[in-house]
Amino acid sequence: MSITEQAARAPGLSASEVEQRVRDGQTNDVPDRASRSVADIVRANVFTRINAILGVLFILVLATGSIIDGMFGLLIVANSVVGIVQELRAKQTLDKLAIVGQARPTVRRGGTPETIAPSDVVLDDLIELGPGDQIVVDGEVLESELLEIDESLLTGEADPIDKGVGAQVMSGSYVVSGSGAYRATKVGRDAYAAKLASEASKFTLVNSELRNGINTILKVITYLLIPAGLVTIYNQLFSSHESWREALNGMVAALVPMVPEGLVLMTSIAFAVGVVRLGQRKCLVQELPAIEGLARVDVVCADKTGTLTENGMRLSELRTVGDVPEQGLRDVLAAMASDDPRPNASVAAIAEALPDSPGWRHTAIAPFSSAKKWSGFSYGEHGNWLLGAPDVLLDPESEAAATAQDIGSQGLRVLLLASSDGPVDAPGAPGTVTPQALVVLEQKVRPDARQTLEYFASQDVSIKVISGDNAVSVGAVASSLGLTGGNHAVDARTLPTGRGELADVLDHETTFGRVRPDQKRAMVGALQSRGHTVAMTGDGVNDVLALKDADIGVAMGAGSPATRAVAQIVLLDNKFATLPYVVGEGRRVIGNIERVSNLFLTKTVYSVLLAFLVGVVGIGSQLFHYDPVPYPFLPRHVTIAAWFTIGIPAFILSLAPNNERARTGFVPRVLRLAIPSGLVIGVMTFIAYLIAYQGAEQSETEKVQAGTTALITLLIIAVWVLAIVARPWTWWKVVLIAGSVTGYLILFTVPFTRHFFKLDPSNATLTGTAAVCGVIGIVLVEVAWWLSASPAGEKRRLMPNSPGENG
Repeated sequence: MSITEQAARAPGLSASEVEQRVRDGQTNDVPDRASRSVADIVRANVFTRINAILGVLFILVLATGSIIDGMFGLLIVANSVVGIVQELRAKQTLDKLAIVGQARPTVRRGGTPETIAPSDVVLDDLIELGPGDQIVVDGEVLESELLEIDESLLTGEADPIDKGVGAQVMSGSYVVSGSGAYRATKVGRDAYAAKLASEASKFTLVNSELRNGINTILKVITYLLIPAGLVTIYNQLFSSHESWREALNGMVAALVPMVPEGLVLMTSIAFAVGVVRLGQRKCLVQELPAIEGLARVDVVCADKTGTLTENGMRLSELRTVGDVPEQGLRDVLAAMASDDPRPNASVAAIAEALPDSPGWRHTAIAPFSSAKKWSGFSYGEHGNWLLGAPDVLLDPESEAAATAQDIGSQGLRVLLLASSDGPVDAPGAPGTVTPQALVVLEQKVRPDARQTLEYFASQDVSIKVISGDNAVSVGAVASSLGLTGGNHAVDARTLPTGRGELADVLDHETTFGRVRPDQKRAMVGALQSRGHTVAMTGDGVNDVLALKDADIGVAMGAGSPATRAVAQIVLLDNKFATLPYVVGEGRRVIGNIERVSNLFLTKTVYSVLLAFLVGVVGIGSQLFHYDPVPYPFLPRHVTIAAWFTIGIPAFILSLAPNNERARTGFVPRVLRLAIPSGLVIGVMTFIAYLIAYQGAEQSETEKVQAGTTALITLLIIAVWVLAIVARPWTWWKVVLIAGSVTGYLILFTVPFTRHFFKLDPSNATLTGTAAVCGVIGIVLVEVAWWLSASPAGEKRRLMPNSPGENG
């Protein structure tokens, strides 16, 4: 029985029945995305561990009556406000894009099919199904035309399951072949996959090497903070012999810079800005690590149809190879195209070219599937007809097969129209196949495909074209785009089944045709077994398994709902050329956060070391009876120290262009610069302070001068560390460094700021001492930077290799 006949019996819910169910709350009320609510975002950005630490220290400073020294408390506000604003922007972008990219089921209401949002489905809705459709709620099948459902996303079982009338279907699965309709029996949070789908679509930082590395660093810092904090507290409160107000200020000044208050914030901002930027290019990032992940990819497996070529096709030629006249063949094609309940791009092109169907009644139907590569209709006295791949249905030695091969070698898509000796739904179908005509379709290569392939080639990213189409046709398209190896495409039916042997072939070949869905998945696994990070692009239901297994799945917005559901990245405008921008955003995030991490961790290292040195000297003073050394800085000093060496530069660097290739080993690379730089700054600052310190009996002026001497030393070396981190230098980075130097010159020379921040560089001898210590520190940091390149095999550069590098 045809779908049309069944529709007459099952019209679906009426408008009044739908309204009643909405009033009863029987709707599919699962959120489209599991993005955090505004309240959750505010809570997560305000109530953080770092804000809690800074908050306690801020209260301690206020207790001393020195509001000026509590300026670091603005960091609490800045951390929270900036984090909230950026995450809200990212949430808004994601939610808007998710609405565009979501699966939209077709429901039958009052006998009329209509496409609606998943959230508008109500209990007992009659939902129509076709190949590639995602099942959005649980239900019971009421109509089935050879309906096959893939439940691998729920059960892990890859083989499609036949679903006849009365069978149960679960949300989260999708249609592989056939068509039908089912009644919604469970909606909203009652549906089987509602929680799974909700968790899978969260805006997260999970499984990110960058995030994991930062978490590891923060754990180490936490362990260092405990002993450093205890030593500092003991020294300031019990050894320094200062008043409680001065001792408390010194303790806070020592503890505040130990906290890398902006590191996590800058990471979140960089990722969130990446999401917004890609959103402006109609790129939906379903999982945040995908931005970083695609930047690390070294192999891209690209489907031909819909990726390298446009989805739309045009009927170019109908070449007869049998005894049926051309007009008869046109009637057959028109009938098949008209009766196909879910036409693919090829059938849609035939229907557009042949709109006048003869109106035959079909007695059997065999829907197309990527496994068997053909579809068919039986029309009683008008015969049994097949439409599918010539190299699957034809004897390869036949003249028609050779003709199809020649046409396909020109980059054209060729289908075979053939008659069969038995019904198309018979167990032995297709039976004896008699070729009648070659249906030639034109596919248009995407204008931006060549440029995109060239970009990946220039970045040492391998491209593997993997398609279900004829190998010769795939090779012709690949060759026209200049892809190496495209002129000798491999027929996947000849590929070995073993993972090792398959990986060997993939190492040397680039273009593959007649690839089955399970082979696409096997290819991804074989590449991963050789240590490759694999991205898979696709738009059809036959790409779902490979997309799911790839490190990064990229789906086209016009593709099937199933592919969009499993992919981490969805190109809503269907532009393959968007991928380089995604790679660029990933590189920007990874490279810039590495730079920023160097600055923050250098500060933490020198702060911990300086606190230890002052603390050890203070404890030693009690044992050996010499004057203790109080902490050299006030809280206001550590605040301004971070302004132009870390805070403002880090914010700019985190958002700046960065085309450096992504590399593994984030943590070791950061520590190779941060630890020696921090040690040099801490030691040289302490030496300068010891030289300037006049003992416990020093006057207030001498105390301020000693602290200023230490601060100048610290700033000179810290600004140079910023200059190292900013390499290779470009004009705007030089301006950034010069701006930092200018900012400090203003603070140290303008009378108001000198008085406000308690700075006194008037002692030429001490200021000269600070400059000498600073220059020695610069030399040591510079030597450490050049030497640290050797163990890792890195190349150090002062200037970019090309004018456009790094902005």
